[in-house]
Amino acid sequence: MSDTSDVSAVSDQLGGSTPVTVVGAGPTGLMLAGELALAGVPVVVLERRQTPDLVGTRARGFHARTVELFDQRGIAERFLNEGNTFQAMSFAGIPLDVGALPSRHNYTLGLSQGHVERILREWVAELGVAVRFGVEVRGLTQDDAGVDVALADGGRLHTAYLVGADGGRSIVRRAAGLEMVGAPATRSHLIGEAEVTQDPVTGLRQDDIGIHGINVVDGQTVGFVVTERELGPATEPTPADLRAALVAVYGTDFGVRDPAWLSRFTDATSQATAYRSGRVLIAGDAAHVHPPTGGQGIGLGVQDAVNLGWKLAQVAHGVAQPDLLDTYFTERHPATARVLHNVVTQALLQKGDARTEAVRATFAEVLGSPGPRAQLAGLLSGLDVAYDLGAGGGEGHPLLGRRVPDLDLVTANGPRRAFELLHAARPVLLDLGEPGVLDVTRWRDRVDVVRAETSDDWVLPVIGPVPTPRAVLVRPDGHVAWVGEGTADGLDAALARWFGPPAD
Repeated sequence: MSDTSDVSAVSDQLGGSTPVTVVGAGPTGLMLAGELALAGVPVVVLERRQTPDLVGTRARGFHARTVELFDQRGIAERFLNEGNTFQAMSFAGIPLDVGALPSRHNYTLGLSQGHVERILREWVAELGVAVRFGVEVRGLTQDDAGVDVALADGGRLHTAYLVGADGGRSIVRRAAGLEMVGAPATRSHLIGEAEVTQDPVTGLRQDDIGIHGINVVDGQTVGFVVTERELGPATEPTPADLRAALVAVYGTDFGVRDPAWLSRFTDATSQATAYRSGRVLIAGDAAHVHPPTGGQGIGLGVQDAVNLGWKLAQVAHGVAQPDLLDTYFTERHPATARVLHNVVTQALLQKGDARTEAVRATFAEVLGSPGPRAQLAGLLSGLDVAYDLGAGGGEGHPLLGRRVPDLDLVTANGPRRAFELLHAARPVLLDLGEPGVLDVTRWRDRVDVVRAETSDDWVLPVIGPVPTPRAVLVRPDGHVAWVGEGTADGLDAALARWFGPPAD
């Protein structure tokens, strides 16, 4: 545990002002801190929790693209060594074949959020990031020079940029005046663990109220999720609420007693209308709130962090203008909105009444075809994300804006995978053509050039095989920013747009 004196010490070491402060030490905040540290930007993470311990069950895993992003940073094995891989993605109970998608990680990884956070804390510690627990942010003010952060104990911290990764009830988002819009709650669910004195009815159940489930954790302790008959209040639930919900569904409360923890979540789904206000940005659950249907939470937050990190680093270093940060919103907002629409749809189908069964049967018929199944698998796995990068070299090529495939390459330094080239979180110009055609001399301090050969076919999730390029410019987040087909047309413009003006 750390206190505000630790934060002040960090700030003093950096000349009285922290370049970037991240609020929230969940997966999003920790991943963002790691991205900034890799780019050489000093960063401190503030977390209101007194200790790293999580109360209750949070996310329980993540999907293919998230594993790929960890692979791009060379840390995927840390998660794979502790979790379990499985094929369990579905839509409204209809299985989706993620294993058919072209990825080395075409599966879901089961791993609790507590383990995910611990692994990320260990990683960022290796990178020299300070994570301060027991520090609560109460407000902020900002001007052209930076952000003054007010702390709960009356202390203050100055930072050049502030990122709120502090969850769905984000203090940073509210203090910055960023609005959330979307679908309000229509249903609420209780989740937790408690002792019972009667044998419970284990397994999943769907009825006209919603979806429910009970599993044995240990002895007479069970874990449960139960939908409430009426929408519950936005307050912490009580044991009486739990007993009433169980009786409404099962006809008994199973003698439930002594909850180890108890929480309420709803089907409310909303998204911020902007992800940035001046020098304040938001990411993860602070930017988008949704029910846990489909297990999208960690993945969306990590994608936010990896998209934002390298851009914020360039602005913090003075290499790029602040308007580069606007592309964080224009890219991540629509990509996330697609997923949230799907989550809302799945949540609506979590009932067992006749009308819902009819809709589910219709979806099952449509998903009997491989095309729709692959499309949904690509969406929910995160593998089909395609950013609209606008005009530029290679415009119209299907690779532009999509993640680069993890090809097997032959380089002057031996065999390499494409994702290995991204471990340092630097942009890479992958040159597969004739030497001497491409010249990035004026960006040599910012872009790594790798000459390579590959016999692999270029295959994209959902899209399928695409024309083989002669070169690709890959951003630190793994997305292709330029495609070369034998000339350098548009390369300088792409380099300047994404990585700042050329050196003299």
